[in-house]
Amino acid sequence: METAKESAAARRWGQRLSLFLLSACLQLGLLWPAGAQNMLNVQPVLSDRIANYTMDVQLDVNRHLLHGTEVLTWINHTSHATQELRFHLYYNAFLNDHSSFLQTSTRRRLNLRDYRANDWAYCRVEHMELLGGDSSLHIDLTPGITFIQPDDGNPDDRTVIRVPLPEPVAPGDTIRVKIQWESKIPRTFARTGVRGDYYFVAQWFPKIGVFQQDGTWNCHQFIQTEFFADYGVYDVRLTVPTGWVVGASGKELNVIDNGNGTSTHRFLAADVHDFAWTTSPHYRVFTATFSEPKLPEVDIRLLLMPDHLDKKERYFQATRQALKYYGSWFGAYPYEQVTVVDPAYGSGAGGMEYPTLFTGGTRWLAPPETRSPESVTIHECGHQFWYGIVGNNEFEDAWLDEGFNTYSQSRVMDTLGLTRIYYRRYFHGFLPVVFSDIVRRFRYDSGDSFDGLRSPLKRDPMSRPAYQGHPLAYRINAYSKPTLILRTLENYLGWETMQKIMSTYFSRWKFKHPRPADFFQVVNEVSGRDMSWFFQQTYFSSNVFDYAVDQVKVVPVRPPRGYVDKEGTYQFSSGKAPADTAGKDSLLYRATVYLARWGEGIFPVEVKFTFADGEEIQETWNGRERWIRFDYIRPARLVRVEVDPRHVLVLDVNTVNNSWIARAPARKAAWKWASKWMLWLQHTMESFVFFM
Repeated sequence: METAKESAAARRWGQRLSLFLLSACLQLGLLWPAGAQNMLNVQPVLSDRIANYTMDVQLDVNRHLLHGTEVLTWINHTSHATQELRFHLYYNAFLNDHSSFLQTSTRRRLNLRDYRANDWAYCRVEHMELLGGDSSLHIDLTPGITFIQPDDGNPDDRTVIRVPLPEPVAPGDTIRVKIQWESKIPRTFARTGVRGDYYFVAQWFPKIGVFQQDGTWNCHQFIQTEFFADYGVYDVRLTVPTGWVVGASGKELNVIDNGNGTSTHRFLAADVHDFAWTTSPHYRVFTATFSEPKLPEVDIRLLLMPDHLDKKERYFQATRQALKYYGSWFGAYPYEQVTVVDPAYGSGAGGMEYPTLFTGGTRWLAPPETRSPESVTIHECGHQFWYGIVGNNEFEDAWLDEGFNTYSQSRVMDTLGLTRIYYRRYFHGFLPVVFSDIVRRFRYDSGDSFDGLRSPLKRDPMSRPAYQGHPLAYRINAYSKPTLILRTLENYLGWETMQKIMSTYFSRWKFKHPRPADFFQVVNEVSGRDMSWFFQQTYFSSNVFDYAVDQVKVVPVRPPRGYVDKEGTYQFSSGKAPADTAGKDSLLYRATVYLARWGEGIFPVEVKFTFADGEEIQETWNGRERWIRFDYIRPARLVRVEVDPRHVLVLDVNTVNNSWIARAPARKAAWKWASKWMLWLQHTMESFVFFM
């Protein structure tokens, strides 16, 4: 009778033999099914196509379930062998409130008490096998699957699995893995899920991590950052109720009516690193074409909710503007199509990007001055470039996408003159009231106060990996600070140089995985300057910049009081001007100005001095010392001092202290603004009385 030990040994030898035969057949091209072969033959090839998926998915709208089968064709593109695979199961972040995602301090504040049993989610792998040419060569990998927590060790987190392989996958080898899985779709959360009969499905399937050139897996838990994956081809069949509209990454190839109340929509997306989709019976579908000289045409497909039909042209126009300016400044959009999704009201799915598909967002009442949907459309369409085409690691270097895109969006909006007009919504956000005479300063998507020595910019340096960063510093270091850095670079180097930097970086690193050092190298190369001193302060440190006018003293220059040397003899002087010249234009004024560097950051700044007679003097301070003094003797009083008058250093955390104005003009300005606000208050009160 065979012992358990002998049986286990026999199984291992059988698996090794099967894997050997499987590998040999794959290398000879004998076991590729026609569908997979055609999938990888999609032209033109823009990326390495490391992770490729064929999927067949059915949506159960009654139980909010996805039943899926996927075949992953994966290429080891490194110089190291691997004897395991790692996968993301992102939906398990919504498995329960002990997941690492819901345990972060920013998520703990969410009210989850009203979540019912059907609102939570999961992603469960039911079966996984290594595929061969026939069933005898298939190797069951399911028993070896284990959950791991490589980032925080939380035993309750189920967002990453490790799958041992019977034999290593050698450099350059290709394997195919078949996975059967089930996903429970959450009530809309973190821009994915279901509300009523509106579905937006993102980060929804078992997704392989990235095997890096150093021989390690980059497969982080889903905690607070966004995502990272290799490029590939997705051939996906989605079965939904007949009559429901489906939008997805890539291009819809066909729709088949199954005759049982369901239809299957097939989408093909090549050279992308993710796949997302949406479906609802309420979408209205509109199409348009982006056409611009020197840029390729793009088909725009807009899925619009019925209550936003009046926003159709605004969506199309904003999408065209993003494709135009990003394409002409940085590099052309390489895909044939882009899908714009107008999410359902209250769905929480707005404002997110996916390859060749993004969600906008607007309100039923949204005057043009609100810049809705323009702002979010330009922003999310812009992600197609820095997120979609230049595929950096958002787990670790989120700013290379979010910061680049927010900076780019601000340039587009500035170019188009889309100023941010102040408005407020009343009656629970229903009624927008626009204050057209109040223009909001575009602080590059900060939304935060950066003033003072307790500036939130000090919480973390940007060099700290995003997934490890302080939760309250994530948005600052991903969006706000890098935008300010890039705008400062543009101001310092000039737009012509900056545009060349960005386009060179885009061209060199599209469809790859750049790191911050790669961008820094492009900056130095294109600008012809070593900007290490700048990045050392802005990226590797959390120092802040704060230059200020510290003290100003302006006094008349009168004759000396005491003895003076006159014609070789000392004569006494009273210090008073002669009666015939006192108070006349011949009087001189001495101005003494102290400037201070309150922050730790060092940056060269310009200083502008303005005198009462209209004379202006421009100086440059290297900004290194803690303070510097300027002295002038002029026939007119000094009336204004401005540090960084052109606002080159937009990283300055407190611009209020950047200027000094003589008292009299300041008093007039105060009266002017006080009068305007009093008039506004009077009109507001009169309006309320009218409605009473």
